[in-house]
Amino acid sequence: MRFGLVGSFGTAEQTLHLAREAEAHGWDGFFTWDGISVGPMDTWDPWVLLGALATHTERLRLGAMVFPLARRRPWKVARESITVDHLSRGRLVLPVGLGAVDDGGFARVSGEVVTARERAERLDDALAILERAWTGETFSYAGRHHTVHDLQFLPRPVQRPRIPVWTVAAWPSERSMGRAARWDGVLPQSRTSPGTMDPAELRDVVAWVTERRARLAEEEPGRYLGAYDVVVEGVLPAGEAAAAAHARAYADAGATWWVESRWDPDRDTPEALLEVARQGPPRLDA
Repeated sequence: MRFGLVGSFGTAEQTLHLAREAEAHGWDGFFTWDGISVGPMDTWDPWVLLGALATHTERLRLGAMVFPLARRRPWKVARESITVDHLSRGRLVLPVGLGAVDDGGFARVSGEVVTARERAERLDDALAILERAWTGETFSYAGRHHTVHDLQFLPRPVQRPRIPVWTVAAWPSERSMGRAARWDGVLPQSRTSPGTMDPAELRDVVAWVTERRARLAEEEPGRYLGAYDVVVEGVLPAGEAAAAAHARAYADAGATWWVESRWDPDRDTPEALLEVARQGPPRLDA
């Protein structure tokens, strides 16, 4: 299992420092977040920040939790993602989802879509465009909401066959889980119990995705044979032994990433996050 940390609170400079400390203390990934107007808190553009993080770190997997592609132009995301992929020398991952409509970037501006159905359709269009853009070949595409003609994006990403895509999926929704199975990872969310999914339910998710990807591989040989990530977000319990036991239960259930995501503004100050980074991730081999 790999361990990531979300830079949820702090100035831009504090976030860069937090990432450097996370790298120095053994974390595997560092993630910012994608929001427009979510309340009285410091909020930074994820692509600008990821560009800076790419040049301030050497080893960490980088991304944002999560990109709501329904409110982004996919051809612009293609250019942004390729740029950060090259700046980081192939360390970018693209976590994506429908987006939270309580963000003012959805709910308090005109022209943005707020229904789950249309956001899902726009997400599918965006992913189809990104996959084609990352090939470096000229392509056209006609979807439900986006149509492009004779676009080409050079250079290709460093990563092959593409920048990995992690997809938020509502369990046990067939459509939502089916989308996640077609890409490179899943961030499962239970529709029946809020908060971090428990290990028993995660086992069901992993079994479902494994079976679905096996069927997809029969339909398209060679496409679904690569590594697949199962990503869990949450807060580890205090204490090295307790944190290790908690993470080990998820690893045994099939999780490949634990992403430490702390969102309590009273507790998770920039100074507190720095302390978490310096503690390092739990050791599962102890």
